[in-house]
Amino acid sequence: MNNTAISVIVPCYNQASYLDECLQSLMDQTFTDWECIIVNDGSTDNTEEIAKRWIEKDSRFQYISKENGGISSARNAGLKLASGEYIQFLDSDDTLHCEKFAKSLSDGKKYPLIISQFTIYKNKTHYPGYNHIEKDFATFEGIVFGWNLKFTIPIHCALISGKLLEGFMFDPNLSINEDWLMWIYITKNNPEVLLINEPLAHYRKEDNKTSLSSDPYKVLRQRTTVLPILKKLYGDDLHDRLAYHMIENYTIQLSQLKTEFNKMKGGRVIAGYLAFKKYYYNLFQKK
Repeated sequence: MNNTAISVIVPCYNQASYLDECLQSLMDQTFTDWECIIVNDGSTDNTEEIAKRWIEKDSRFQYISKENGGISSARNAGLKLASGEYIQFLDSDDTLHCEKFAKSLSDGKKYPLIISQFTIYKNKTHYPGYNHIEKDFATFEGIVFGWNLKFTIPIHCALISGKLLEGFMFDPNLSINEDWLMWIYITKNNPEVLLINEPLAHYRKEDNKTSLSSDPYKVLRQRTTVLPILKKLYGDDLHDRLAYHMIENYTIQLSQLKTEFNKMKGGRVIAGYLAFKKYYYNLFQKK
């Protein structure tokens, strides 16, 4: 039986300089029925020292330390301990508005998926760029075919019913797009969504935290990694529809990759180009 309303899972890896601000944003929540599971994923900085200060300060904080296994592994470790009716994922360099929990649960109805708008910050100032979520984004079709093309939704925008996450674990082999697979999983039956049109999640964009959608090479390579997983989970039809969709929407990027491939012969360009050609282009030439 659940004994708390919200379990917050905070994976940490060498981002101690942001951790106090992240955890303070939980302490500042006007809704108080939450627990926070801090997962130290083998950090070599003073993450443990900071985390232990917080568990001494407030019993709602828990701390576990594990060998480094990546963000997916860290989130899975947190999920195993979570007891909340809802799950809130929060990366250790991001923060939440002090009323995110209160406003998410103020309706009185228990929606399975609650999503808020978000802000993007860089060096503590607003960062320009896409940051508006439409309600129809959070559908199965929307997530599968729109992700990284029309939008992305930072994972900490969502408050997710534990029932939606039953049976789900992040793929530890993925370091990006692992959240895309989560969104596909939780929207597979198109659950009812409450969208709060206020920016209650704050995403930190630093030089070492680049947007996947801004790099077509990474997009192409990571889609190549994710597609076989989708095929295994959801069958050939979804796999083939998405592959065709990617070909149609990445024609321009493919042309750019070809040009840069010929000019530069660079490792990143070669990898992006060859991954796209091998997985998509050749696949459908054979059909």
